[in-house]
Amino acid sequence: MNLITLKTHINAPIERCFYLSTSIDLHKIAASKSNEEAIAGITEGLIKLNETVTWRAKHFGFWFIMKVKITEYNEPNFFVDEMISGMFKSMRHRHEFKQTDNGTIMIDKFEFSSPLGFLGKMVDYIILKNYMTTFLEERNQVIVEFAESEKWKKVIKSER
Repeated sequence: MNLITLKTHINAPIERCFYLSTSIDLHKIAASKSNEEAIAGITEGLIKLNETVTWRAKHFGFWFIMKVKITEYNEPNFFVDEMISGMFKSMRHRHEFKQTDNGTIMIDKFEFSSPLGFLGKMVDYIILKNYMTTFLEERNQVIVEFAESEKWKKVIKSER
């Protein structure tokens, strides 16, 4: 199992950061390089506990479909999405949020492994870990951009 841990400081309230991270619409914007689109389940708005979304995206020149489910949800502190079906042998992404004096720390803990035994482990080590780290960092920068400006209002109707 591979683990990627990222910490991102966001100069915005914890609730806004949490909602942006659960926004299907923002994820589509952040993953536009891979033509990612939600094709089933929750396809817009905010995703919540026990809900699923099926993503279709192009990576490495191939189209992939992955269905994920929100398996844990404690607003606005954390949520977990786990792959139900898709290209990985397993995938679990824990999103944590911690309020600070000057904003929010968002912590990603992304665990994954590829199928195909030893060959899959080599692909993880040589290609996928760096690729997924860059993918998550780019996603997080979009969250920062939206959270720290008025852009968040385009994808979240209210902070509740």
